[in-house]
Amino acid sequence: MVYTLTECYNKRGNLSFMEYRKFTKNFAKRNLTVELGKTNSPSNGECWVTYGDTVVMTHVTMARTKRQDIDFFPLSVEYEEKFYAVGKIPGSFLKREGKPSENAILVARCIDRFIRPFFPKDMRNDVSVVCTVLSCDLDSSPEICAMIGVAVALSISDIPWNGPVAGINVGLINNKIILNPTKNEREKSLLDLTVAANNEKIAMIEAGAYEISEQKMLECIKKAHEEIKNIVSFINEIKAECGKKKFCYKPYVIPQDFLDSIKEKYLSEIELALENKDKFKRDECIQNIVENINEEYKNSLDSLPLNAAENAVYILQKNIIRNWLLKYKKRVDGRNMDEIRPLCCSVGFLPRVHGCAMFKRGHTQTMSIVTLGSLSEEQRIDGLSEQQNKRYMHQYNFPSYSVGETKTSRAPGRREIGHGALAERALKPVIPSKEEFPYAIRVVSETLSSNGSTSQASICSSSLALMDAGVPIKEAVAGISCGLITGKSGEYSTMLDIQGLEDFFGDMDFKVGGTKNGITAIQVDIKIDGITMEIIEEVFQKTKKAREHILNNVMGPVISCHRKELKEFAPKIEQISIPTDKIKDVIGTNGKVIQKISSDFNVKIEIQDDGKAYILGIDSKNVNSAKSTIKTITTNPKIGEIFSGTVNRIMPFGAFVEIVPGKEGLLHISKLDFNRVNKVQDVVNIGDKVLVKVIEIDEQGRINLSRKDALGSI
Repeated sequence: MVYTLTECYNKRGNLSFMEYRKFTKNFAKRNLTVELGKTNSPSNGECWVTYGDTVVMTHVTMARTKRQDIDFFPLSVEYEEKFYAVGKIPGSFLKREGKPSENAILVARCIDRFIRPFFPKDMRNDVSVVCTVLSCDLDSSPEICAMIGVAVALSISDIPWNGPVAGINVGLINNKIILNPTKNEREKSLLDLTVAANNEKIAMIEAGAYEISEQKMLECIKKAHEEIKNIVSFINEIKAECGKKKFCYKPYVIPQDFLDSIKEKYLSEIELALENKDKFKRDECIQNIVENINEEYKNSLDSLPLNAAENAVYILQKNIIRNWLLKYKKRVDGRNMDEIRPLCCSVGFLPRVHGCAMFKRGHTQTMSIVTLGSLSEEQRIDGLSEQQNKRYMHQYNFPSYSVGETKTSRAPGRREIGHGALAERALKPVIPSKEEFPYAIRVVSETLSSNGSTSQASICSSSLALMDAGVPIKEAVAGISCGLITGKSGEYSTMLDIQGLEDFFGDMDFKVGGTKNGITAIQVDIKIDGITMEIIEEVFQKTKKAREHILNNVMGPVISCHRKELKEFAPKIEQISIPTDKIKDVIGTNGKVIQKISSDFNVKIEIQDDGKAYILGIDSKNVNSAKSTIKTITTNPKIGEIFSGTVNRIMPFGAFVEIVPGKEGLLHISKLDFNRVNKVQDVVNIGDKVLVKVIEIDEQGRINLSRKDALGSI
C-alpha cells in the first residue's frame, strides 16, 4: 500500500510525534517554507526551513531534570555544515566532517547571542540546539535559514522561551539596501549586516562594512527590522496552530531570607569594595567577603543552592552597580558616563618580527604582531561558503594570566575565534589588494591584561602593527564599546568604554570598529529582550566621537600612516609577468632552472598559471637580481648584449656558456681572446664565470658569443 506524505507521517504508531504541517511565506521577494513533523525525532521541537535550494534542519532538545551541579543556564548551540549540502567530499584524511569550521562556530555564536536573552535566567535544565545544513544554495543564506529555524523550533516546543525572534541579512550596493542578497550581490556589496529582532526591539547586530556612515547603517537596520516583523508574525501563526504547552521548570532560587541576611550584614562592605578603583584590589575584597560568608554560614550551606554565597554577593553587586549607573550616573572607577579610560600605545619594540604594536586602555592591554608571507601561504577554506582562500588572517588569544587565573593553555575556544573574527572584519576593508601588496598577512593579537573590551583594543593594536610593518592600509582603524543599563520603567543610561564589571552586570556590550570615514564592524551582545532604535542611534553618536578621539589623539601621534619600507627581516616581494609560453623556460626540465635561481639568490619563486610570478626573499638585492634573471630568460637575448655567464661544457672547438639559467650560447675558440688560442682550457674551464657578448643569433635561435668582443667593449 502506498501512502501520501502526510499519511506517512501520521501513521507512526502511538508515539506523540507532531503531525506533518507545511507553511510558506514571502521573505525578501523569495518563498520561505517551514515544514514541521518531517522527522521521527523525539526532540522537543523540530523543523525544516527551505529558502531557494537551501534546506536547514533544526532540532531543539531540553533535559527534563534540573542540573544540580551548576549555577548558570546550560545552553549549547551547534551549527553543522555537511559537505554533501554543496556536493563536496571533505578534504581530510578521514573523508568526513571534522571539527566545526570557523564559519560554523561564528554562526553558532550568532544564534546563541540572539536566543539566549529570551530564556528564563533561573532555568538550570540543559537545552541543546542543533542546526544541520542539508542543502546549500549560495544565493540563499543557510545562516538565516538556521536563525529562523531555531526561532520556529523553540516557539512550537514546550521549552520555556519568550520568543519569537527572527533574523535577516542586509547588503548595500550603489547606496541601495538589499535584503538577503544573492551570491553575486554579496560580492558587490559594501555591507554584510545581520540583524535579529522581535516585533518591538533589536536583539542582535553583526556587521562588516566598507566605511559605512552611522546614518546609513541605522537606515539599514531599520529596513531590516521592517522585514523581520513579517517573519515574526509568520512564526507566531505557526506557534498558534502547532505550539506545545510550555514546560514548568524548577527554578534556581536563592532563599529570600538568606539573601536578606547577607544584605543586612554585608551590603556596606560590598559597596566599600566596589568603590575601590583598582580592579585587582576590588576583586580581592569581594573574594574575601565571599569567603567570610561561606565560613559564617558553613552549617547551612548544604541546604542552599550551589554557590549560594557567590550568587548572593553577585546579586547585591549587580543591584548596587546598576543603581549607581542608572540613578546617580556613577561608575566604579569614577569616570563620567562618556569618558574613556586612560589610553596609550607603542610600536616597533620587537626586533625580529615584521611589525608589532601594543595598545593599553585602563587595565586592558593587547599586543598585536604582524607576519608577512608569500601568497602561497594564504589560508585554505574548506567549508560550504564560496570563499576558497583567505589572504588576511587575524587570530586572537586570551591566556588565563590576562585575568589572573591559572589554566592550562588549550586550543582557541569559541570566544577567541569570535573576537579574532570581529577584529579581522574591522580591518579587512582597509587591507590593500593583492595587486597593491602581494603578501599573505597574519596578525596575532595577544591579550596581556583584561578588564573589558579586549576585542576593541586588539583592533587598535592591530591597526598600529600593520602600519608599523609597512602594510599600506587605506586608513587607521579603532574600536570602542558602549554599555547599557535599563530600568523597569523604560529609563536607560548608556556608558562609553565599559570595563569588566559594567559588562558583567550591564545589559549590553555594543562594539563598533571603524575609521575616520565610517564603520567597518559591529558586534552587539544584548542580555535583555532587545534595544530600541533610539538607543542604537545614541550609541552610534557616542562611539563615532570616541573613535575619532582615539585615532586623532592617541594612535595618530605614535604612527599616522604606514612605514614606507618593510622591516629588515620582513620578506621582500617583487612581482613580474611571464608570458605563458615562457613559463616552461623559467621552470626548466624537472624544475632545474627555477631551483637554480632560488638557490643562487636565496629566494622563493611562485609562478601562477596566468604567468604572474612572485619573487620573495629577505635581501632586496637578491630579489631584484632574481627578477632580472627571470626577465632575461623570458625575453630573447639581443645582439650586442653582454652577460656574465658560466662555462657548462668544453669542446675542442669552443665552450658552451650559460648566459642565464637554461639558456646557452657557443663561445668559439676563435672568440676567446685577442691572441691565438691553441686549447680552450688555456683560457676557461668548466664552472668559470666569463664575460661574453652576443654577436649572432641564427634562424634556429642558436646563440654565438664572443669573449674578445665583450672585453673590447669595457
